Formats: sequence, structure tokens, C-alpha cells
Amino acid sequence: MEKVLLPSKVSFEQSEDPSKAVLTVEPCYFGYGTTLGNALRRVLLSSLTGAAVTAVKIAGVDQEFSAIENVQDDVLKICLKLKELRMKVFSDQPVKLHLKVKGKKMVTAADFEKNSDVEIVNPELEITEITDKKGELDLEVTVQQGRGYWPTEERVKEEVEIGTIMIDAIFTPIQKVGYKVVPTRVGDITNFDKLVMDIETDGTITPQAAVEEAARVLIEHFSLLTNKDNDSKSES
Repeated sequence: MEKVLLPSKVSFEQSEDPSKAVLTVEPCYFGYGTTLGNALRRVLLSSLTGAAVTAVKIAGVDQEFSAIENVQDDVLKICLKLKELRMKVFSDQPVKLHLKVKGKKMVTAADFEKNSDVEIVNPELEITEITDKKGELDLEVTVQQGRGYWPTEERVKEEVEIGTIMIDAIFTPIQKVGYKVVPTRVGDITNFDKLVMDIETDGTITPQAAVEEAARVLIEHFSLLTNKDNDSKSES
């Protein structure tokens, strides 16, 4: 009986930007380009561990619709900018980062106090601008690891300090992922597939590492279907 041909070539074409790469897998048995591409894309977008801001507390502010004296943006816009903060978190527990800036200047992610449990990968991120030398911005964010999307509606019972503003957290480190399947030849047979995936991350993980992690997730799930020990346990 003819076996399903496995791909013999897997390559990553890295762009000048280390967060972008093109994955090519070939030759794939007819139809398997779409099968692999769709499965990898879904896992990349939904199941990889990342880090995000989940809450913020700003001195003198009670809720997100407030304004801060001598600060250009209102609290809501500042919260939206904080959602763009990308980082690596080396702790399994939530970590608090503090930022305190005085005087007229542009406030960036680089102004956060250093913390050994967190590495900010986009320190150039502009958060807001203090418009007067008398102005001050004093805030503390909570960051943590997670997967997928964590809306504030799911945390209504969470106990927080007065003045803490909850933020919808997008943990996935994948910014964009798309794929296409093009025909390729194996000998005289022309209906094999070549899978081409464009992957862009947020800089906290390389595209190759992201694909490897996604593949491990799929392997762990599929291995359950071929594990005879599980079959015997279910029968008993």
C-alpha cells in the first residue's frame, strides 16, 4: 500500500527584521499543504504563551475616562498605548512595573523602572507626552503571562486595589500569520503541495521558535490518539 509522502524540505527565510520570516514546507502530499497550514495558523494565533499588561493604576486617577493635568492624552488613550507594550516575563506570577516621570517630555516604555523578571522589547514605544515642566505621570502596571485573549469581563470577580483599571489583555506573540499553497512537482507528478507561511511576531519570540512551539502543541494532542495506554485505560 502506498504511503503518504512526507515533506523532505523545511526552510525558514529570515528577513532583515528578526520578527519576520517565511516558512516553506515541501513537497506535501496533495491536500496536506492546507491541512498543515490551517492547523499551524490556528495554534500560532491561539495557543502560544505571551505576556501583556492586565491592569494599570495611575496616581490621582479613579477611572479610565479621567484626564491628567499637564498630560497630553487622557487615561483611556494611555491604556490603549500600554496594550502595545511587548515584553518577556520570566515569572509565573503577575509582576508590577513602576513608572514615574516629571517635567516636560515624551514618556516612553524605556521610562519604566528596571525589573529582573521583565524584559521590555519595544522600549521606544511612546506612551504619552507631559506638556508642562510642572507635569507628572506616576503609574504602575501589572504584567503577566498567558495565552490568547483575556477580556476584562472575565475578571469581574477579581479583587483589585481601589483605583486599579483592568485592561483587556492580548497575550499572543503573533502579530500576523498567513499561508498559501502552491502546486509543486515530484518526478512526473505535479499535484503535490508547497506550503508557504508568512509569520510576524511581536519580537518576544522568533518566527522559527513560534512554529516549533506550535508544532509541539499539535504533536502532544495527536499523540493521545495513538497512545495504546490511553486506549486500555478508557476500556477499563
